[in-house]
Amino acid sequence: MSVLLLTEEEVQRLLTMDMALEAVELGLRKMGLDEAHNVPRARVQTDHSMMHTMAAAAKSLGFMGVKTYVTSRKGPTRFQLSLYDGKTGALLCLMHADYLGQMRTGAASGVATNLMARPDASEVGVYGSGKQARTQLEAVCRVRRVRQVHVFSPNEERRRQFAEEMSAKCQTEVEPTARPERAAENKDVIIPATTSREPVLFGHWLAQGTHINAVGSNYISKAELDVEVFRRCGNVVVDSKEQARLEAGDFQQPLEEGVLHWTDVHELGQVVVGRYPGRKQPQDITLFKSLGIAVEDVAVAARVYARAQAENVGRSIDW
Repeated sequence: MSVLLLTEEEVQRLLTMDMALEAVELGLRKMGLDEAHNVPRARVQTDHSMMHTMAAAAKSLGFMGVKTYVTSRKGPTRFQLSLYDGKTGALLCLMHADYLGQMRTGAASGVATNLMARPDASEVGVYGSGKQARTQLEAVCRVRRVRQVHVFSPNEERRRQFAEEMSAKCQTEVEPTARPERAAENKDVIIPATTSREPVLFGHWLAQGTHINAVGSNYISKAELDVEVFRRCGNVVVDSKEQARLEAGDFQQPLEEGVLHWTDVHELGQVVVGRYPGRKQPQDITLFKSLGIAVEDVAVAARVYARAQAENVGRSIDW
């Protein structure tokens, strides 16, 4: 049996945002129809490193997969995904999955924006200037006609570089700002994508009709949003309620204060299949809390694998 190996550089060449958007929406649709099984992220650790694993299967897609990555104080984070044949159980492909993860996270927010933001949304605010913030903005620009973007990051040089790079990539005006509230004021879509442990977005900054894609925190002890955001939200949606119970630090204080209840939280897959509305009224403030789930990884990996086969990319080894 042969197994295809794909490097990070090969995945970057093969995977486009349009591919990721289509794949993630399909994976979420399978979740909404109860045709996919997602296993939430699990973590184990030593004194210096932590291993994260997550898995998913969708019989109608024909694939299963496991993503593993290790974070360490002594080296860079490395991501790997193993893709399996859903019928035979055979290992099909081993691929590096750092870029894949960035793209699938961006694509999930793109799907959410398409279903939850106002159709005329054109003003965007971004918190953070890292890799995740880049794919978040790219995805939003694929599903809405974005006219202007303001980006806030505490590092002046990084926000300047982000603005310059993303202006060219998205063909829209991206302006750095030193005032954090500027990235929220009168915005149609707001993207908090930071490493902050404390809130960076405050509810009193929000305009009516705003949609928020909150992606920075997937630890129970971290929160990018203050409680007032939840007081003002009409719709709260996650990619997985099961995973949100384990990882959504943004939800902890609102839950404790009775501002938010789990019965108020719905899954994006339910929105995709029409079981729950993404937006009820134009003036509603809506929130998508993204944790990043394995169904999204596997759906995107399947597209990458298919394209690699079609274009003869990668190296096969006997297994």
